Amino acid sequence: MSSPGSAGTGEPATVPFRLWPPIAVGGPLLVGAMVTWLIGDPFSMGAWRVPLGWLLVMLFVLWNGWALILFHRQRTGLLPGQATTVIMESGPFSLSRNPLYLGMLVLHAGIALLIPSVWALLMVPVAAALLHWGAILPEERFLAREFGADYTDYASRVRRWL
Repeated sequence: MSSPGSAGTGEPATVPFRLWPPIAVGGPLLVGAMVTWLIGDPFSMGAWRVPLGWLLVMLFVLWNGWALILFHRQRTGLLPGQATTVIMESGPFSLSRNPLYLGMLVLHAGIALLIPSVWALLMVPVAAALLHWGAILPEERFLAREFGADYTDYASRVRRWL
């Protein structure tokens, strides 16, 4: 875990999101659920969706919980407006540069299965695209600017998603 190298402004180093990640994921989920409510689904997903949905929700809780514990231990910002003080490189951050966002997409799919809403499930790629544009690209630019070669090295070792 590295400390910021180029901030030096006296201001907290924060990510300038274009779109807050919970909105990027929650918006498409709600749109899909509303379409299901208004016009129905094109087909039934069957009973298999319930255990899979709960499995995905539990994976989210474990995966994101692990990541949040690491944020707490490193005392670095998690929410917009909080300072980013380190590059997280251990735990789920050794497998994905964006484990919290990945977890949010898994939760989206799990909820869509449990509702059930085929349309909400089909919105997972839309949520991923919004996360990419609204949060990941600005975050990557910020981290490269703040941490320089340390972030570039980390990004070359760890995939964006998995």
